[in-house]
Amino acid sequence: MSLLRLANRGQFTAAATSATRANGVPAAVQGLNFAQTYGSPDHHHHGGRADGPARFAVENSYGSTKTVFNSPTPSRNFSTSSKALETTQVPDFSPYRSKNTGSNKAFSYFMVGSMGLLASAGAKATVTDILSNLSASADVLALAKAEVDISAIPEGKNVTIKWRGKPVFIRHRTESEIKEADAVSMSDLKDPQNDADRFENREWLVMLGVCTHLGCVPIGEAGDFGGWFCPCHGSHYDISGRARKGPAPTNLEVPVYSLDEGKLVIG
Repeated sequence: MSLLRLANRGQFTAAATSATRANGVPAAVQGLNFAQTYGSPDHHHHGGRADGPARFAVENSYGSTKTVFNSPTPSRNFSTSSKALETTQVPDFSPYRSKNTGSNKAFSYFMVGSMGLLASAGAKATVTDILSNLSASADVLALAKAEVDISAIPEGKNVTIKWRGKPVFIRHRTESEIKEADAVSMSDLKDPQNDADRFENREWLVMLGVCTHLGCVPIGEAGDFGGWFCPCHGSHYDISGRARKGPAPTNLEVPVYSLDEGKLVIG
């Protein structure tokens, strides 16, 4: 039987365990008096509340004073009096919201616009750098155009220059050569093209000296048609640079050029 049950039934005095002095006076109290535990007999709990602190009294045989001691409160594992919270309940942040929403919108729009401008400027700078790196260098641009003084080229003669790493044929044609080019029937050509459509100034023939078959360099004033002949695979071109015989599929290419006061500018 526990001490708490004995205390609830009545007064219980335990023998003193302290030693006495030489004169016979006890060095401590004579005993412990478990008068009553915490709680009242009228309470519905048997033997007092189990979750309440235990309380006992010390009786002094030399006086009627009783001292009450409270034991530490026992720990409680859970509480049945607290209200359970809903897990889906959304907190109310209305007290933290700004009262003046107009100024916040203006500031937000300003920040978005500023960031947009900065992003656009960065994108433009990036694209500009990429294009500048991909563009031709200064030495290549210097060779992009070729200027030739054609006043020194006599009639009926050819001149070959180098432009962008390719040979360019320039011929000062005679009147008879121009008439010969016009007399050719379109049905006799692999790549039908009028001489007047190829050259703006009929007197001057300007075309790339690259065979349209495999990129060889034809020989001038040769071949079966008095124009150019490619000895590699036997392609023949007439006085207008048009393919007439052999494996060449198309006419010799005419580059972009212009004539101005005795000067020929190619490119």
